[in-house]
Amino acid sequence: MFTRDSRPPRIDTLIGKAAHVHGDVDFQGGLHLDGHIDGAVRSDEAPASSLCVSESGSIQGAVRVPNVVLNGTVKGDIHARERVVLGATARVEGDVYYGIIEMTLGAQIVGKLVRLEPEGPLVAPQEAPS
Repeated sequence: MFTRDSRPPRIDTLIGKAAHVHGDVDFQGGLHLDGHIDGAVRSDEAPASSLCVSESGSIQGAVRVPNVVLNGTVKGDIHARERVVLGATARVEGDVYYGIIEMTLGAQIVGKLVRLEPEGPLVAPQEAPS
């Protein structure tokens, strides 16, 4: 019933520990963040797009990425229509909108958890009997 995706996330873009980005970041594919971003983080709409934030990484702004793996800090809302994985050192100050969520003991969220409905109907609606 439950499956764990053992594939490592794809990394197309790397922002190192010493980097500090001021402004919004738009990317395609996978982004690994060890540094800091002061601005929104967005990716293309591909279901495989992912953001991985290490323990040293932080974002001050909204995140809109289909898949998020967080071990660092986000001060802003997270919109991940596919999957959110929060590690033991994850800190979120904002609401988390998710399709599927996985949390490790120790993760902290100061905000709401809101499950997003899957796009499109999973089962055809049944007609009421006459």
